[in-house]
Amino acid sequence: MALITIEGMEFYAYHGHFAEEQLIGTWFTIDLFLTTDTSKAEISDNLHDTVNYLEVYQVVKREMEINSKLLEHLGRRIVGAVMTHFPTVTHARVIVKKMNPPLGGKMDFVSLTIES
Repeated sequence: MALITIEGMEFYAYHGHFAEEQLIGTWFTIDLFLTTDTSKAEISDNLHDTVNYLEVYQVVKREMEINSKLLEHLGRRIVGAVMTHFPTVTHARVIVKKMNPPLGGKMDFVSLTIES
């Protein structure tokens, strides 16, 4: 088994509970950790024998384009979509960071981690 990570994916999106967040939007950062068997690719050196990072990114991007009110909902959708699209992935963890959240004070981000 191996751990494939794709960290620091940045998206401008419109997720949030408040109407203003869904109109104005903000930056989000996604970190994804995927456990999968890479033994075949380790020998074959063939992209078709492992998880294609570009396809993973595209799955995450599609989910980011669908508005959610809660990070919990967004995180679960990302994990579900990745697990569905890549059946060789046995475990997935996503960290969703909402940059500069409108909470009335200065902070870098709020985040949510979901695993499946």
